[in-house]
Parts: sequence; C-alpha cells; structure tokens
Amino acid sequence: MSKYQEAITTFQLSNSLLLNSNLPKYIIFACSFQNTNKQYPVPFTFPFQTRKRQGPFFFFSFSHSIPKIKSRMRPKDQQITNLKMLLFGVFLAFFVLFVLRSSMLSSQESPSPTSQPGILNPVKEAREKNCSQACTQIPRSLTQALVHYTTSTITPQQTRNEISVSAKVLEKKSPCNFLVFGLGHDSIMWSALNYGGRTVFLEEDEAWIAQIKRRFPILESYHVTYDSKVKEAANLMEVGKGPECTAVGDPKFSMCQLAMKGMPSEVYEIEWDLIMVDAPTGYHDEAPGRMTAIFTAGMMARNRKEGETDVFVHDVNREVEDKFSKSFLCEGYMKKQVGRLRHFTIPSHRDDLDRPFCPE
Repeated sequence: MSKYQEAITTFQLSNSLLLNSNLPKYIIFACSFQNTNKQYPVPFTFPFQTRKRQGPFFFFSFSHSIPKIKSRMRPKDQQITNLKMLLFGVFLAFFVLFVLRSSMLSSQESPSPTSQPGILNPVKEAREKNCSQACTQIPRSLTQALVHYTTSTITPQQTRNEISVSAKVLEKKSPCNFLVFGLGHDSIMWSALNYGGRTVFLEEDEAWIAQIKRRFPILESYHVTYDSKVKEAANLMEVGKGPECTAVGDPKFSMCQLAMKGMPSEVYEIEWDLIMVDAPTGYHDEAPGRMTAIFTAGMMARNRKEGETDVFVHDVNREVEDKFSKSFLCEGYMKKQVGRLRHFTIPSHRDDLDRPFCPE
C-alpha cells in the first residue's frame, strides 16, 4: 500500500442563500482538492480545521488524507450517487427555505385581533390622525381650574351672569389674544376658557403676583405701576378730551397723560382680541383707579391694523368706571351691560383716520 499524500483543500462557501438572519442557514457548496496540477472530486463531508470570513464568502480550510489516485480511485457509480445526494440536498434546502419564508410572510400580513373589522384600535387611530397621546388628555389649565374651583371657598369677583358675557365672546374667538388688567381668583378660569390662545395678566401688587404664581405657574402675568389716583379722576377726564388723547396711535409713544407707557413691550406689540379691565384698585381716593387702564384699552383697540376688539369693564357701578368707560370706550360702541359688567366692541380706526373718536 503506497503512502498517502496530504492535500490542502480550500472550501469556498457562498452565503447568497442566507436571505434572512432569523432563518436556518442552508449551505450549497462545491469543493475540490488540488494535487500537483490536477483537480479531483472530494467526498461530501470533511473534517474542518479553521473558518474565516472575507467579503460575502466564508472560507473553510481542512486537510484530508487521500491515497494515490491510481490506487484509490472511486468507482464511477459511486460518484454518480454522491452527485445525486448533493442535488437532493440542494433541492431540500430550497424547499425548506421556501416554506419557512412563506409562513413568516403570512404571519406578518395576518391582521391582529385589535385591527379586525368592527373593533376599534385607539393607537392606530391616533397615528392615522397624526395625533399624540396628549390629544386625548384634558388641558392642564382646565385641570387646574376644575381643581381650584371645586376645592375653593372663595367666590370670584364677577357673578355667573357677568362671567357668561365674556365667556360667550371667548367661545367664538378663542384661541385668541386676551389681555386682562388684574390678577385674581378668576384668572385661572380666563386662561382655561382661552385654551390654546395667549392670556396675559397685568397686576399692580408684586407680592400678589408671587403668591398666584406659586399656585398657578402656568399663568403669564406682569407687574405694572400706575401714577394716577382716584381723586384726580375729574382732572384726567378733561385731559382726555385734548387732541393728543383723541389721536390714533401707539399708547407707548402717546403724549396723552392717560396713556400707560410703562407696560411690558409684549403688551404693545400684540394686537389684542379681548381686553378685560378689572384692575387696579379703585374703591378709595388714594387708590390708583382705572382711569388710565380704561383709556389705554380703548386706544389699543383703535390702533389695531384691522378688525374689532371686545373690551369689558367691571365695577361700572362706581363713578370712575361708569364715566370713563362711556367717555373713552364710547356709548355708541357698547353692546350690553349685565350687572356691573359692560361690553364694548371697538373697531380699528387706522383704516379711516377721519373717523370720529366716538360714533355720532
């Protein structure tokens, strides 16, 4: 028996059939060994030694002891049998791979129980509407308002009928720009009724602002000062009749003594759809009074580019609020009065500078 020769055979395996990393890996391979300058077929199974990956192929190196070809040549019929087994293996691999892929695709396409006809799928509906989970939640301002008024024993400054007047206008215009002179127990309500809009509160008492902000940090409020007093109301009424006060313009740059010039810049830059005058304090002679607040509200309404501004004045049962609202917001623009609340609708005067200060 002649000695065996060591033949190093490189086995190249294509991974083109590894179509899905989750599926079993089926292998089709062709192999040969090299002895001198000739190539001979090698049996189907070999003992592997090392494995490497290069690019899209796997390379396996193994050694196989092979006798001299002339003395160990397999019969022709055995080679045919090996070829048949190889082809059968290839066919079987294709068949199993096809079955597994078909079953996986069918399972992905089959509807889930929540997507069957007649059964609602809230998550899917929310995605189709391009709506986040927040769309189904109660707004934070409304939540705080409900909790506040449910647990509070403090009665708001306005009555239910008075509040209803402003609430109906907000229902039509909100979300909108809403300016409120005053910060009180009803502020969280106004903010909630104007959900999605901008509601700004102007308050004279810094300590009160800090207290409200601790309870309702979502409210936007600013501190303002007033240089007037209730006892000066009669003199200011005469001042307001001068040409510098009846001219249309930005109150920030007005020469009129009644125009408020120290408010935050945002107040002057925004066109307000609603203005509520329920501050400052005005029930005694040394109080600032609402003379300048009422006048400035009317001036901002007339100075807007176009459209109308709804202005509300509370406590019109008092002399200052009664006379100044009729004079500078004009009786001709008054829509209605409910209780101590008056509602005015003032149009823009910028589109017609010849329009009289109050309608005749």
